Amino acid sequence: MRYFFEDYALDTDRCELRRGSKVVPTAPQVFDLLDYLIRNRERVVSKDDLVSAIWNGRIVSDVALTTRLNAARSAIGDSGEEQRLIKTLPRKGFRFVGVVHEEDRPPAVAVTSPGYMDSSKPTLALPDKSSIAVLPFENMSGDPEQQYFADGMVEEITTALTRFKWLFVIARNSSFSFKGKAVDIKEVGRSLGVRYVLEGSVRKSSGKVRIAGQLIDAVTGAHIWADRFERDLTDVFALQDEVAVAVVSAIEPKLLQTEIAVAARRQPENLTAYDCYLQALPQYYASTREGFAEAIRLTHRALELDARFGVVAALASLCHTLNITMGYSVDPQFDRKEAIRLFCLALSIDDSDPVTLANAATVSAFMVGDSESEIEMADRAVELNPNAFAAWHGRGWVYRIAGLHEEAIRSFERAIRLSPVDPLLHRSLIGMAMALIELGRFDEAIMAAKKAVRQNPAHAASYRCLACAFAHLDHNAQAREAAAGVLEHDPTFTISTYIARGGQAKAKRLIEGLRKAGLPD
Repeated sequence: MRYFFEDYALDTDRCELRRGSKVVPTAPQVFDLLDYLIRNRERVVSKDDLVSAIWNGRIVSDVALTTRLNAARSAIGDSGEEQRLIKTLPRKGFRFVGVVHEEDRPPAVAVTSPGYMDSSKPTLALPDKSSIAVLPFENMSGDPEQQYFADGMVEEITTALTRFKWLFVIARNSSFSFKGKAVDIKEVGRSLGVRYVLEGSVRKSSGKVRIAGQLIDAVTGAHIWADRFERDLTDVFALQDEVAVAVVSAIEPKLLQTEIAVAARRQPENLTAYDCYLQALPQYYASTREGFAEAIRLTHRALELDARFGVVAALASLCHTLNITMGYSVDPQFDRKEAIRLFCLALSIDDSDPVTLANAATVSAFMVGDSESEIEMADRAVELNPNAFAAWHGRGWVYRIAGLHEEAIRSFERAIRLSPVDPLLHRSLIGMAMALIELGRFDEAIMAAKKAVRQNPAHAASYRCLACAFAHLDHNAQAREAAAGVLEHDPTFTISTYIARGGQAKAKRLIEGLRKAGLPD
């Protein structure tokens, strides 16, 4: 939906505010505030309404609310003194009082205001998933012969990005049509039909190479990420591989975070299957009972909208599994059946997607216990995309459950290296701590588990690892304190029910340590 007022257009599909043909930079909360006021312009909106809609009911100071209102007014050329478009009604609330014209967006046409249409160049509709083009990197070396290195760098990054199946990546030949040209990023986005553009430069001198890159939202022009990488210039091809991994592992989480933020602003009635998937992810990351319940609801809704969405089926399967393993399930038999049904469905839809394979292998390791098959799936996941956190994270759990602890640790270390601020980092650290316990490396296990607690203080598994490792080291007071943490976050925990949840057949030292820590049998 697009709302037109004066010479502005608010586009809720693209989450952008335009004035004429120019995008007005708008923070997400400010955009949501404008959207809410305009949609509810027929009534006075109270402060409580705004807090509920924009801040999800969190406690918000009057100063924060006033700041956002002032920013919204400023974005549309209004002010608190003038109140031409957003009016404050003392002790009552706020109302958008401008004259508004509504229009649904026609497909593949860039319209910015009634009667205005940019038809000078064809505009491609954005795909129904995240989309990116990698532009040719600029050769800053002053040596035309070094252009091959810059081009090779782009080739490596493009190839690495294509391994993420949730990404729509423009082919190299199309991106290279912009080589040597001064480009407008928004025009590139419209011409290629992509939401994001990665551009960069390469400079080589004195045996070193410096690569700079920046990721830009081609719709709004906003910079999402920028970084630079400096390496010794030894083996050119190995260097290209290394930097490609570094760039991709940095921008892939940023892309996903941005997509999740965009999907969070969608109205429920307008959600696509992909939007439901994106909205389910932060609920899954939260690792709470309520989060898993909401993630399951959203993933099942996504499958209703698109029954062939394999990665969603795998995510739903994993949520049902975690309901069991974390002690949240009120009907473990139902969750177990659903977990198995959904991971089989996911594999039947797409057994070549690395995230699907990794999640399915993890579920099977907990719920089925066919190590040979699960290791095969996990290994294939990392072969298909060696740059994916999810693939290495899943492989770590599969190998840990299979009793191959050294390889599990290597997998978790690789996952953490690829995504050092990942929202699932605490689970990788927990898996690593459990593997270290089985190897008798209790001090290292304690370090990993403490890091996990800092990442997510409400996850009972971190305290289980601490209780076990401290008990093995005869640090009894600390073991008892950690055991109390287990029971605080998992009140019905017993060692026998924990074993029955699955995945602990090769965790003999872990179970022994839990008993030594005094946790109930």
